[in-house]
Amino acid sequence: MDTVFLELQDLLKPFGITRFYTDRWGAYERHIAPEQHAIGKENTQRIESKHINLRTRIKRLVRRTICFF
Repeated sequence: MDTVFLELQDLLKPFGITRFYTDRWGAYERHIAPEQHAIGKENTQRIESKHINLRTRIKRLVRRTICFF
């Protein structure tokens, strides 16, 4: 299972992501440095809020109404 995470990590490298917020899956703890890794959901709400706002604004470019999915 570590190979799946390592492939994902390689895909994310070009974006310059330096901080990871994850659950307690062992692959994260084995492959992410502790100073770059936070376990928990403290920042999930903020991140998901940004994602829903971005999705809503992108949909607004296509449709005349605000839509949620």
